[in-house]
Formats: sequence, C-alpha cells, structure tokens
Amino acid sequence: QVQLVESGGGLVQPGGSLRLSCAASGFTFRSYTMNWYRQAPGKERELVATSTRFGISTNYADSVKGRFTISRDNAKNTVYLQMNSLNTEDTAVYYCNAASYSNIQIYWGQGTQVTVSS
Repeated sequence: QVQLVESGGGLVQPGGSLRLSCAASGFTFRSYTMNWYRQAPGKERELVATSTRFGISTNYADSVKGRFTISRDNAKNTVYLQMNSLNTEDTAVYYCNAASYSNIQIYWGQGTQVTVSS
C-alpha cells in the first residue's frame, strides 16, 4: 500500500522557517521523482520544488528560489522541504507528490497546512 505522509506544517511569522517532511512507503522511493506542490485558497495547485529520480538534480519555482531547499534521504524514504524567509504569500496547503518514470504512476500525500502570519 502506497503512502505519502507529510508533517512539519504549522503557523510561522513572516521571515521564519519551517521544514516539511514526507515519509514514503509502498514503492521504490529512490527511483521516483519527488515533488512538493502547494495550493493557496482560491488558487491552482503550484509546483514548488522537484528532486529528480535518484536525487540527480533539483528544480524550483521562481517564487521560492533561494529560499526553499528540497532534499531527500533515500535510506529513510523521506523527502524534505526546508523553507526559509517565509512570507504571507507562502501560505498554502503543501502536498508531497511522487512520480515514476514517464509519470506512469503518480501518488499524492494528504497535505499539510503552512500559515505565515504575524
């Protein structure tokens, strides 16, 4: 049974930091591209960060470049999103996503709420 379980969300003040975690099970984690998406109220889901298969490379949305860092621990089947210098526009539900080669299989986590507010 495939599971993606996010954790680490919460309320943080502008300028603060959070680290999200996504624990994966039920598939060959290291061979999947891992993504973090987010969806703010009234907006479409947005791709935030990507760690390609086997951790070969990473990519980021322009809105988070230089502030967010995606990393993965293939031994722990976990992907992380370190978020620094948070601002109110980062408020959203953050989702972990796993995609196999050619997107044949795609899995989603349940999401974790991140709220940036003073």
